[in-house]
Amino acid sequence: MPFDYKKEYKEFYLPPKKPHIIEIPAMNYVAVRGKGDPNEPEGEYKAAIGLLYGIAFTVKMSYKGSHKIDGYFSYVVPPLEGLWWQKGCREIDYSCKENFEWISMIRLPEFVTGEEFKWAVREAEQKKGGDFSKAEFFTYHEGLCVQCMHIGSYDKEPDTIRGMDEYAAENGYAGDISGSRFHHEIYLSDPRRAAEEKLRTVIRHPVRKIGS
Repeated sequence: MPFDYKKEYKEFYLPPKKPHIIEIPAMNYVAVRGKGDPNEPEGEYKAAIGLLYGIAFTVKMSYKGSHKIDGYFSYVVPPLEGLWWQKGCREIDYSCKENFEWISMIRLPEFVTGEEFKWAVREAEQKKGGDFSKAEFFTYHEGLCVQCMHIGSYDKEPDTIRGMDEYAAENGYAGDISGSRFHHEIYLSDPRRAAEEKLRTVIRHPVRKIGS
């Protein structure tokens, strides 16, 4: 059976709906940075998703070609994730999506090194005929966070986030969003297929222990 990160690391991908504190280790991703409303049909975000999946499936299917990656194992491509922020704002303003800045990303298996990533970019460009230069090998060490599962529309996330903030404060933690620690979402549902009220999104915010 292919290795499934969602099933093997349920604490990261399938958390309960109640907020809780968790330590997140460093993980490697294929990532694309961009700006603007993710709902724009011809915007940067849509283009970024194409690049991410192009690289992700190039790596996944590499075993069928002549290039053999040391340590390769069969796996399920992990879910799409996103880091989001708006300049000058500590909280996300969902009414101003055009001001979003983001890093869209998909987790890479541990056997993907920087050199193997460069190979995947070249291979994707050759096979798919596009420019994949915006895709980068990105390591994110998230550290201490409050997280929970959000069910429903993306625009209703503020209600869930308020509950996360309250839980953190009640347990001696303060929010720690900064220029290197971001509002983080992991998308477990396909919005093209799932009803809006049933969308499942992991929301994760960096925190620090008060007094530390």
